[in-house]
Amino acid sequence: MVDLIDKIPPQNLEAERSVLGAMLIEKEAIAKAIDFLREESFYSEAHQKIFQAIIDIYDKNKAVDFVTVAEELKKAKLLKEVGGATYLSNLIDSVATAANIEYYAKIVQEKAVLRNLIRVATQIVTDGYTDTKDVSEILDQAEQAIFGITQSKVQPGFIPVSEMVHGSIETIESLYKKKEKVPGVPSGFIDLDRKTGGFYASNLIVVAGRPSMGKTSFCLSIARNVGVNESLPVAIFSLEMSREELVLRFLCSMAKVSVHKVRTGFIDKKDWTPLTNAASVLSNAPIFIDDSPAISVLEMKARSRRLQSERGLSLVIVDYLQLMPGRTGRSEYRQQDISEITRSLKSMAKELKVPVIAISQLSRETEKRTSKRPQLSDLRESGAIEQDADLVTFIYREDYYDAKNALPGVTEIIIGKQRNGPTGSVKLKFLNEYTSFENLTKQPE
Repeated sequence: MVDLIDKIPPQNLEAERSVLGAMLIEKEAIAKAIDFLREESFYSEAHQKIFQAIIDIYDKNKAVDFVTVAEELKKAKLLKEVGGATYLSNLIDSVATAANIEYYAKIVQEKAVLRNLIRVATQIVTDGYTDTKDVSEILDQAEQAIFGITQSKVQPGFIPVSEMVHGSIETIESLYKKKEKVPGVPSGFIDLDRKTGGFYASNLIVVAGRPSMGKTSFCLSIARNVGVNESLPVAIFSLEMSREELVLRFLCSMAKVSVHKVRTGFIDKKDWTPLTNAASVLSNAPIFIDDSPAISVLEMKARSRRLQSERGLSLVIVDYLQLMPGRTGRSEYRQQDISEITRSLKSMAKELKVPVIAISQLSRETEKRTSKRPQLSDLRESGAIEQDADLVTFIYREDYYDAKNALPGVTEIIIGKQRNGPTGSVKLKFLNEYTSFENLTKQPE
């Protein structure tokens, strides 16, 4: 360990000088360098300051050259600190052309990644020798830190349409050939899948409703259909209910046994066979539950990535949005927190390339209207939920408000927003006794 501390961290000062020299002689080189590097990418503190001075001038749309950079550093009283005007002149002389800027920038970036890995690994070792932290906490922090480094890698930026057209035609052809099938991850609800085409990779889907509408039951029914019927891996983050409660709901919905009877222990002998059959089927389903309270999106992302690499992943369900902790942790900034959470969930869907379903509460404004049918403006605490979501659905049960006149159990799934499809509504059957949803439309033979 001491030997490692005594070693000089990974760096290539010659590559750093070549990058800065290229940026000083050609404006296009600056744009290329920005794609790869940040101030902290440079090992030399002097190079960090020179790089930032160049970026500051470039950001103001002013000419970047020896004179302007020297003046910028002089104003900040940093010129002597970085080696003076002579050092800037030497940087320019060190490169004959800016043609190799990307090659040099990649070297600098790779060394920065290695330094970050060493920093994180050293912290992990330190934490490992500390008795004050829980092992699970150390593991989570280590995973988040490593994941943060992987996310710092260069993004592809612009890609010409010419490179994407062929792939798009292949996608259209594939969809045409299987038009009778659901192109996305199927919800298992016929009419809903006809309207949406299933849940598409990288999409954020919001399932919203007032309390007792059956939001969790609806999403668990989707998880059951995907995990059991389709054998596709599903991750469920439950911030409200325990994993034991969720499994109990799965078993009761599959066995068609009353949840209340099971909870109170008053089940009939005839119920045991369907329950054990359901347990046998469920035990082989790739459904994974994390009931950690107050889990952050960063933690969700890290755990989902781990699950994806180990077992595969086709769908993520988050129950529910308003229980997730925000960065500020203050009620007066809750709208800002929710906005950041929804953006992060959308980012997670894109990075993992799987659909993410987030359950959301609706505001009390719904209850104040004569018509209780929810609408987009009812989304609680943030308009960003509507903005970031690719698909917004509302659960509406008429029999909850008008038990005498409404058809019992008939539930409307209202599509309030669909980025690439029609809005409208479909109807399902809610089996309250089993906390489960089923199709009203018969399955095709």
